[in-house]
Amino acid sequence: MATPVVPVISQAPSATDPAVYAEYESKWATYPTDAQGWLERAREVAAVLSVDAAAREKANKSPKAEVALLKHSGLLKVLGPKKYGGGEQPWSVGYEVIREVAKGDGSIGMLLGYHLLWSRTAHVVGNDEQAERFQKLIIENNYYVGGAVNPRDNDLKITYDDSNITYNGFKNFTTGAAVSDLIVLEGAIHDRPEEHIFAIVPTAQAGIQFHYNWDNVGLRLTESGSAKIEGISAPWTDALGWDVATKKPDPAVLGIPFPALLLPTIQLVFSNFYLGIALGALDFAKKYTTTNTRAWPYGGDNKEKATDEFYILSTYGNFFAHLRAAEALANQAGAEADRIYGTYQNNRAAFPIEERGEWAELVASVKVVTTDVGLRVTAGVFEVTGSRATASKVGLDRFWRDIRTHTLHDPVAYKNRELGRYVLLGEHPEPTWYT
Repeated sequence: MATPVVPVISQAPSATDPAVYAEYESKWATYPTDAQGWLERAREVAAVLSVDAAAREKANKSPKAEVALLKHSGLLKVLGPKKYGGGEQPWSVGYEVIREVAKGDGSIGMLLGYHLLWSRTAHVVGNDEQAERFQKLIIENNYYVGGAVNPRDNDLKITYDDSNITYNGFKNFTTGAAVSDLIVLEGAIHDRPEEHIFAIVPTAQAGIQFHYNWDNVGLRLTESGSAKIEGISAPWTDALGWDVATKKPDPAVLGIPFPALLLPTIQLVFSNFYLGIALGALDFAKKYTTTNTRAWPYGGDNKEKATDEFYILSTYGNFFAHLRAAEALANQAGAEADRIYGTYQNNRAAFPIEERGEWAELVASVKVVTTDVGLRVTAGVFEVTGSRATASKVGLDRFWRDIRTHTLHDPVAYKNRELGRYVLLGEHPEPTWYT
């Protein structure tokens, strides 16, 4: 008798060991109960991650331990309903939690942000039953959710029969998916390519093969590499927002403006981890300047300490002011997210496209500002720390590399143009995969 073939589940060539953070499972066993408590928990996570962030990102191992740390902290559940064990916090708190974690480690802030978006996908593009069912699954099991959705790739192809939809194809970018419990797939129906379907499926399947080839200059611990998707099926009941009987999009779910909120929601995720990385860079540089940077002895107005140098004080003050302004703008956009979801989540049909457009332009403004100030601060901190701060062991360069990597995700020039059309012509952007 032939030996049965055992399916091979994709495995990382090397990964961090979850045991290094095992103590936090009991330390953080009790979850916070209010917004300030969740933000403090995020700061605690950032403090743990910041200790060896430079060494971990240089090693570039698959971040299994870091995802375990997020699970121990409860932060994966911050938006989830209390009845399933979640924090039941609004998006504004979720965005600030992302920002806080990114201060300590940009990669893990990004992983948390993508999870929060994907874990709520069914609430935006699914029906009420799907939203409730997937939220129960994710929150009760403390699952981490990744995605294989990047629209710059070719769509996954979907075939179907009376019972199931089946995905096949290749994705170049799959942030967090290789360390996930569940993965969001999106594809186009093979004979109706204008029609797309989102579904959430278990990650540990032989037909999902990760290539573990993310070796970029920044955000090195995000497992954003490529994957082959082969013969991955889901029942029609898991096709988010689709009518099981007609095998068509449910117009009550997908034929209204509400699902178009998915894109500004994730764009604001991006801006918040940019902001967190920049704030982390300033804090890291401040500690370096106050303990290691020497005053310049040939300026003609010599000082004993670097912290007395006019240009150093002026630069830090300017960076701080711009980051404070960026935080205020990001918080404004987060508060508007709360208003929109709080008003329309249970009355989606009433959501007007005009409100979507106004929020999209506010989110675009945050993207422009956090990109500009983030790149400026993370590069500029070297001017106030000195040449010794460029040593690899210091790790100050990781902040710039992280922001530079993700700010190329979709060109900010198009956000500027979009805002220009809004200002000059009063136009709201047409909803797209990036707007």
